[in-house]
Formats: sequence, C-alpha cells, structure tokens
Amino acid sequence: MSDDDFSDAALVLLGHGTIQNPDSSAPVYQHAAELRKLKMFLQVREAFWKQDPQVTNVFKETLAIVPAKPNRIFVVPLFISEGYFSENIIPDALGFQREQRKLSRVQRSGVQLSFFCNPIGNHESMTEVLLTRAREVVQRFPFPRAPVPKDITLFIAGHGTGRDANSRAVVDHHARSIRARNLYAAVHTVFLDDEPPIAACYNMAQTRNLVVVPFFISDGLHVREDIPVLLGEPERIVSTRLAQGQPTWRNPTEKHGKLVWYSPSVGTDPSITKVILERVREAAKWHP
Repeated sequence: MSDDDFSDAALVLLGHGTIQNPDSSAPVYQHAAELRKLKMFLQVREAFWKQDPQVTNVFKETLAIVPAKPNRIFVVPLFISEGYFSENIIPDALGFQREQRKLSRVQRSGVQLSFFCNPIGNHESMTEVLLTRAREVVQRFPFPRAPVPKDITLFIAGHGTGRDANSRAVVDHHARSIRARNLYAAVHTVFLDDEPPIAACYNMAQTRNLVVVPFFISDGLHVREDIPVLLGEPERIVSTRLAQGQPTWRNPTEKHGKLVWYSPSVGTDPSITKVILERVREAAKWHP
C-alpha cells in the first residue's frame, strides 16, 4: 500500500458545532464534500461535539461499518489550536488512551487502527491560508485602488482565552511567520478574549490601510457579529445586515481615519481541504 493510498480508510471530520448558529457547521460539510469528490477514502463522515451528528456516535458507527481488513479511521479536528476540547475532552470520550498524561493519538481495536490527528490550525501551511485571505479581500474590493502590502498593516484576529495558552500561541506563531517574510508594513495579533483587544488595532496601526483576517474555522457569530462590532460598526447595523443575509462588514470601511478590509474566516478557504489531507498523511506514519 502506498503512502497516499487511503482506500481502506474512513475519514471523520470533527467540528466543534453549536445548536445556536447553523453557520458553525458549514466548513465541516464544505470540506467533507470536497474530500468525497477525490474518492481517496472508503468513506468521509461529518461529526461534531456540540451538535448532531455527535462524534461519539459517528466514531462508534464507523468502527462497526468500515469493512476492510486491516482498516484505518482518521479523526481530523477542524479546530484552531490544541485546546481543552480537542486534546482532552473529545479524545477521552472516543476512548483514546493516555500515557503519563500524554495523549496517545493511535489506538488499536483488533485489526482496526484509529488515529486522532492534530488540529488543522497549527499546521504550518495555515500561514499560507492567512496570506491568501489577506491578499484576496483587497483584490476583490480594491476601492478606491488596491494598496500594496507595504502600505498595509495586517491583523490576525484570534479568540484567545486566559484558560488555555495554546489558544493564542498558534495565532502568534503564524503572525511571526508572516512578519518574517517582510511583506507588510506590520503584522499584529488581536483577540476577542485576550490582549491586545481587537478594537486596539486602530491605535496599533501606523498605516492608513488595515486588513483584518479572522483566524476562526467558521463564519459564525464571532466572525459575523462580534468582531465587526468591535471594529466599530454599530450593533444595530450589523444585526440588520445579518437578518437580511448581507455581509456584516462593507469592504473597505473607513473608521478612525483608517481604511479597513475584513476577510472571511480561514476555515472556509478551499485550501483547507489540502491541510486536512496533510494531517491524515502525517498521522498515517504514526505507529501504535
């Protein structure tokens, strides 16, 4: 069997999910559909922690349904970082073991091997996804004319939380990688629930042009409501646009003497499909 032969394998795409916002699940279904078109896997299934289909049920069903022997099951978390849910709660619920508190990402059940892959957010190629998002939003909305990167301050907007250092660490890591390329006037991170806050971008930027890329998996409520409001768009206008199915941010919008472009989330970018495959190829080399 070649390193790229997954005809014996099932792929489970795992999203966080929420019953409060249907947009949260969209990237999981989007990338699962694209991966099915490739016909690389025996089957591709969607699963979630906070909504149906529940990952615990999907995982058990996949263990029972996949007929090939030997066979493999790859669970790929569409998560930004190695956080509490992706590294503790979910793998524990799926029966992955720990050795000296360290998660064992491979488990064997008879002839079947199951792999709990690393999350997509800390893959090195996500740096390219961030750059693509930043470049495309300016190219798509060049009014009055598209500024060159050297005249732009790039902001990567993450969630962040004081409860888990990894939540911001991965955002800071990609920012450093982009900063090292010396493409933009400056590259900064801002956060919903950490320092510096998203609203600080106006004081931090030394250029007139700002591009804000949300480092989130889905275009959910944080991306479509919270961040636009924190960037200065009135909550009433954001709510009205959301109710009418319109973009909640108009590119570019002038705020505080700055022109601000705001991109879609990284998780809906088509190239995420390739990142998922890279996580599978990486895990396939692990041994139980």
